[in-house]
Amino acid sequence: MTHDLSLHQRRRPPTEAELDDIPWLAPLLPAERERAVDSLRVGDAKAGDFVCRLGRPVTYWFGVVEGLLKMSNDNAQGQTMTFTGVPPGGWFGEGTALKREPYRYNIQALRKSVVAGLPIDTFHWLLDHSIGFNRFVMNQLNERLAQFIAAREIDRLNNPDVRVARSLASLFNPVLYPGVGEVLRITQQELAYLVGLSRQRVNEALAALERQGAIRIEYGGLRVLDLCALRSSIFQRKEAG
Repeated sequence: MTHDLSLHQRRRPPTEAELDDIPWLAPLLPAERERAVDSLRVGDAKAGDFVCRLGRPVTYWFGVVEGLLKMSNDNAQGQTMTFTGVPPGGWFGEGTALKREPYRYNIQALRKSVVAGLPIDTFHWLLDHSIGFNRFVMNQLNERLAQFIAAREIDRLNNPDVRVARSLASLFNPVLYPGVGEVLRITQQELAYLVGLSRQRVNEALAALERQGAIRIEYGGLRVLDLCALRSSIFQRKEAG
């Protein structure tokens, strides 16, 4: 009888190509980078694997090299509330890592993904010694705050097309998710999980956004043509009309 190894048990050193996709390594000084690279590990997550679980102690600061994760929690009624998706280039949980507190959310792979982890002790060593790393983390915290304020606004929107537009815009954040570029590799079902709508309703919303000229639906993903339109209140009024 065989048992699947956990994501932690499947961890390995990163390849050079994977290191190139970790955005915060660039501003580090040579000695800082060497220490970080020696500590970094990556894991090949399967769809459904948990990277972090509610209530577990923090051991790593995590990022997505390839794939797509979702951050969620369960309410008192047992319903899953999705806070955000984490596409390539995104690093998350810096607030939890700073305070060394248990996770207040679950992070789960929506598809096969490559996840990188920096041990918590190395994370704090870099905070104590690296100006470049501190700047990166500060920018992360600032953008994360804006992201969650926007997420609260999305939750209150009754127009499904606008909900999909704003949710897409949040995934095209060049600070939080520098690995996305202009094309987001995501299926309609994955987007439905993140937005909290049915796949059919998401499909209708995407068609409306494509007619507006904000996106173009391509094989295996979405290309953003007008990010400002996805974010703006002008777009919301146009859709509401």
